[in-house]
Amino acid sequence: MAFAGSTLPGQFNSCVVVPIFLPTVGRKRSLKMSRSRKARVALVRASSSEDEKQLSGTEKLLDGMSAPARYGACAAIVAGSLAAGYALGSTRNAALGGAVALGVVGGATAYALNSSAPRIAALHLHNKVATCGHPASLTKEDIDSVVNKYGISKQDEAFNAELRDLYDRYVSSVIPPGNEDLKGDEADAITKFKSTLGIDDPDAAAVHIEIGRRMFRQRLETGDRDAVTEERKAFQKLVYVSNLIFGDASKFLLPWKRVFNITDAQIEVAIRDNAQIPFKSTLSFLGRDLDERQLMKLREEQFKLKLPDEVASDLVRGYTRRQVEENISSSLEILKSRGRVMASSTSVVEELDKIVAYNDALTSLTQHADEECFPPGIGPVSVIGGAYDSDQKMPDLMQLYRAYLTEALSSGRIEDEKVAALKKLQDIFGIDNREAENIQLEVTTKVYRRRLSQVVNEGDLEAAPSKAAFLQHLCDELHFDAHKATEVHQDIYRQKLQQCVADGDLSDEDVSALLRLRVLLCIPQKTVDAAHEDICGRLFQKVVDAAISSGTKGYDYQMKAAIRKAARGLRLTKEAAIVIASKAARAVFRIYVKRSKVAETQFESSRELIKMIHFNNIVVTDLLAEIKGEAPVMSSEPVKMDPKKAEEYKWREKQKAHRQLIEDKLREEAQTEITLKDDLSLRDRTDLYRIYFLNCFIGKTAGRSFGQRVMTVRDKIELLRLAQLRGILGLTPTEVADVHIGYAEQAFREEAQFILADGQLSEERIERLNKLQKKHELPSESAQKIIKSITTAKIGGAIEEAMSQGNIPIEQIRKLRVSNVDLDKVISKGVRENAFKKIVYGIFSSGTGDFSEEEVYERIPEELGIDAYKAKKVVQDCAKKRLSSSLVQAAALLRQQNSSGVVSLLNNLLACAKAVQAEPLSWSVEEEVVDFFCIYLKGNPPEEKVARLQYLLGIDDSTALLLKESVKTGTFTIGTEEEAFEF
Repeated sequence: MAFAGSTLPGQFNSCVVVPIFLPTVGRKRSLKMSRSRKARVALVRASSSEDEKQLSGTEKLLDGMSAPARYGACAAIVAGSLAAGYALGSTRNAALGGAVALGVVGGATAYALNSSAPRIAALHLHNKVATCGHPASLTKEDIDSVVNKYGISKQDEAFNAELRDLYDRYVSSVIPPGNEDLKGDEADAITKFKSTLGIDDPDAAAVHIEIGRRMFRQRLETGDRDAVTEERKAFQKLVYVSNLIFGDASKFLLPWKRVFNITDAQIEVAIRDNAQIPFKSTLSFLGRDLDERQLMKLREEQFKLKLPDEVASDLVRGYTRRQVEENISSSLEILKSRGRVMASSTSVVEELDKIVAYNDALTSLTQHADEECFPPGIGPVSVIGGAYDSDQKMPDLMQLYRAYLTEALSSGRIEDEKVAALKKLQDIFGIDNREAENIQLEVTTKVYRRRLSQVVNEGDLEAAPSKAAFLQHLCDELHFDAHKATEVHQDIYRQKLQQCVADGDLSDEDVSALLRLRVLLCIPQKTVDAAHEDICGRLFQKVVDAAISSGTKGYDYQMKAAIRKAARGLRLTKEAAIVIASKAARAVFRIYVKRSKVAETQFESSRELIKMIHFNNIVVTDLLAEIKGEAPVMSSEPVKMDPKKAEEYKWREKQKAHRQLIEDKLREEAQTEITLKDDLSLRDRTDLYRIYFLNCFIGKTAGRSFGQRVMTVRDKIELLRLAQLRGILGLTPTEVADVHIGYAEQAFREEAQFILADGQLSEERIERLNKLQKKHELPSESAQKIIKSITTAKIGGAIEEAMSQGNIPIEQIRKLRVSNVDLDKVISKGVRENAFKKIVYGIFSSGTGDFSEEEVYERIPEELGIDAYKAKKVVQDCAKKRLSSSLVQAAALLRQQNSSGVVSLLNNLLACAKAVQAEPLSWSVEEEVVDFFCIYLKGNPPEEKVARLQYLLGIDDSTALLLKESVKTGTFTIGTEEEAFEF
């Protein structure tokens, strides 16, 4: 009979099945051919006549004998052989020899007969299985009966080989092929059959390894990709089932890694992938009822299947998620079919309640005392990772959430358990807080508006002693945020206000209705004012925009009446109305300013500013007067006259209006509340003022020298306009004065530079400058500052030129400092630094030998305004250079017998050495060193300088005393010369 999973035709004993080898070409062998081979093997095994093995005559004789009978027959054969051998001997010794010889032959015969018992037992067991048709038909009693019958041991090689072959056949039949899944009972069945056969674990493990070898070889021989995949899956199932059978001992009994060159990770994958299938099958029987005993059995099944916790957790979560997804699909189907079958939303809520209850049951299990007894993954459920975890499905989930919330609020209030259920649904559906809040706000706002309308119409809110407490209780019932309720109240008030001002006017009845609504809804006065400023302000702004856009010629009594009506009828505060008017007026002001800036000439720029001044006088000033109620009421009745005189009247009125316009320009009461102070920077405003300020004057050059101009006022009207422009620009008196002073300083500077061309001041020039100061009304401080800057600049040029040439000593620089000449401004830093270098060079070349660190390092740099650190570095660099060259120059002069020059250079050497704290110098000619010291002593220098020179020249004290004595006695001569120097 065929066995499922038998993949190799030659896997049984050669006497049982004849191997059938299919021809192959290269490595190509189709899956169809492989399956046909399996079918043919199954047919061969199905015939019991071919599977049964025949016994020989002797084997049949022994097969009918029991173990005691066989043992007796063997003893009889041995005894008969001994007796026959003894009987054949003619003598006693011959008889004994014959008995021994025939006894040995009889013993060998008995041994041969007895040793064939295991093979006969194996044949008997094989034929029994062939007769039954499957190894599973064997029982432990059948095995024991064969063992007892033939008196053999299960460890006998022939019998043990048959047991292993039976075990091989059974294991191969139990493990399904690669395209079939495990059922989960394979390990138990194989373990039970192994126990029935009584085979040891090492022998059984060897059988498992051999089955794996066959699978591995067939996988290598198979060229079809699908067949290779199936064989690999079958091998993974073998590895997994084998590990379940042998448990922890599988690490030692099953050397998968060594034999098949696979890794631990591959073994873990095989175990993980195959353990999931029976676990899923067991999990599918769990159902929606979370029975603790079933969960514990599921945990035991996980341990039995050796399924890792992380994989089991994913499977459990996936199962619980699918249970929830079924309810979601049902509720969506009900919700979307509501328009066709008019299904009640109660059914949707019931489905969603099932989800919440299921989630609560899972959550409660996480708090169980024996939580470890439950499989991992038991806990709050979520659609994340499932069929509804996508952006396309989120609108459906949000629709369910909205439907549940709507139904929960259908009674006008919401229970606490519904609030908790909504939070759980939000977590299950994966809706973020912002979206959930938006849905809650949308639905709850509608319900709150409906409840609010109901309590207002029924009078409950008006009858309440505390309106705020009543509204707060209403919010609490709906779990509605009080701040959001306040926004709803404000929106209701704004809607009511828009209805009242639809005709452009607020009547007393409208005001009373708005006041009642404000009291009922507890709306603050600040909020009411803001609503009025917004809604009524927009209407008033339309009227103001129309008046502003009419310009100076179109702003007539009708516009004034419209402004007056809107300001009174809309009941705006004066401050709010002025703000609106200011915004519109400043927009027009900015247009005039922009035109003035882009004008090509100063005259065109000034003309645009004049237009802005006229607009401010005619339109803006009257507009503010109407808003404040300060303008006189003018009759709107048209003047009746003869049509013939209409044209003449119109022309006269036009002329009269023009003259009136000129007079309005001269008015000083033009408004100054609406300005461009916050729209333009101070610089832009002062520039505009300066442009028109210059336009108010005419420059004359008649009778002046070298093109000098005298500025005169163009017209007094221009000064009035200038004053009104200052008000429009929002300039303070101080800022205006700065512009005037700046212009006066510019004019004063131009004429003063002509007067002080050479930078010298005289009494006549001072008098002329004083008159010029009074003429331009310039403060005395500003005039003196300008005069000083001019003279300083003139003098500074000469000083800088002298310093750059090195013709100015430090004493003269100090005198300039005393005269308040700012050298830092009139002389560049580079010239001052060069002057310092020349001064230092002069000190080291003076021949005095004097050097003051305080003077050179501190005072002179401070007086020249240069950095003291850099100055000190310059001094030391110069001293080092001079120090190395001074001694060489002194030697040259010595050889020229120039004693005065030698003394001067030695003094310079002392000054340089003091500046850098020099070490003793070295000179190769000792006679010249002595000459240096003696020549210097003849000038009777101070002892301090003599000591410093002695140190620098490296002369010891004893030599110095001898040299001093020789100079004193007059015995000193230079070199080999007899004649001494005369000083």
